[in-house]
Amino acid sequence: MLRKAIIQDVKSIHAILTNYADQDLLLPRSLSELYDHLRDFYVIENNKAKGSLLGVCSLNISWEDLGEIRALAVVEESQKGGLGSRLVEACLSEAVELGLSKIFVLTLIKDFFARFGFKEVEKSLLPHKIWADCVKCPKFPDCDEIAMILEL
Repeated sequence: MLRKAIIQDVKSIHAILTNYADQDLLLPRSLSELYDHLRDFYVIENNKAKGSLLGVCSLNISWEDLGEIRALAVVEESQKGGLGSRLVEACLSEAVELGLSKIFVLTLIKDFFARFGFKEVEKSLLPHKIWADCVKCPKFPDCDEIAMILEL
């Protein structure tokens, strides 16, 4: 079941994201950061095990017309079943409802986001992201992620 995250989900969200951060596939997120940004998150809960999460994703507002999809992760055994797409679609729907005109991602999986219409761009087109978040990243300035943007 796809839904907005609730406070009881934070530790499960943290565990899913930490698993991928440990593989250098996502940036690590602290529990504090997750509590601060809980309202940004969507989760997919396992219908067979209440409270067990299969996937997570967040929509972060960066500027008056710009949002970011981040922290997209689906547990390994549930991948290739469309859960990631459902999470992205939920974030895109909310972005439209909020009146955002552009959504960007920083990703290692370009083809996945291209299916939604995201186009590759130079990271320099995202100065708010670079100066707000990227400068704090251990990969900065040698980031291996691809910047992509979608005009809504």
